[in-house]
Amino acid sequence: MMPQKIENAVALVTGANRGIGREFVTELLRRGAKKIYLGARDPASLTDFVALDPARLVPLKLDVTNAADVADAAKVATDVTLLINNAGFAGGQGVISAPDLSIARQEMDVNYFGVLSLSKEFAPILAKASQSSIVNVLSLLSLVTLPSAGTYSASKAAGLAASRSIRAELLSQGTQVVVTMPVQVETDMGRSLPEPRLQPLEVVSETLDAVEAGVEEVFPGELTRTVATAFAADPKGVQAHMSTRLPA
Repeated sequence: MMPQKIENAVALVTGANRGIGREFVTELLRRGAKKIYLGARDPASLTDFVALDPARLVPLKLDVTNAADVADAAKVATDVTLLINNAGFAGGQGVISAPDLSIARQEMDVNYFGVLSLSKEFAPILAKASQSSIVNVLSLLSLVTLPSAGTYSASKAAGLAASRSIRAELLSQGTQVVVTMPVQVETDMGRSLPEPRLQPLEVVSETLDAVEAGVEEVFPGELTRTVATAFAADPKGVQAHMSTRLPA
């Protein structure tokens, strides 16, 4: 892996208006990033945030499922050296019990195709930098399936498979690909999950540390590492335990 310094990096964060995305922006500022593009479906939701540091924060209209938005973002953010694919969607449905496939398709559009689309569009831009990285915010459910969020688990597993291929394909241009796989996080999306929950700063801080250290796959927070260690030791046992959590 090719480590990247956060100081003086030019970052693009998708889903930057709340939760983990907002925390990424705050921590990037603290670590001395030169510029940060803030992607959100509604740029108006970023107005107050951008006002905190208008010299370094640049709002972008960016729906990761919209090909035109992604292409336009690449035309504007031509100096990006650090792409953080953070935007995510969780419908909280099972596979068979879901009334239809609409939520599953939306999860795949955001969590899988969104990652592919942004990574593909920005790869040539990242190739121009002496140091460059893609960070994909995934989930421990990339590795183990939770039936009560079965289609979400599938979308995150797809995201992990794609990330590993992106890493292999971009190795020759010197772009590192880091995936972070936390368990439940204290965000709007994660508050329905059982306690205890990670704080967004735990996820962000350890993920950016990994970028600077050249670590490929991160299990941020002690809570995540406990489950990840158990899964590594006994993947079938952990999956069996998770499989008891069925859709309501």
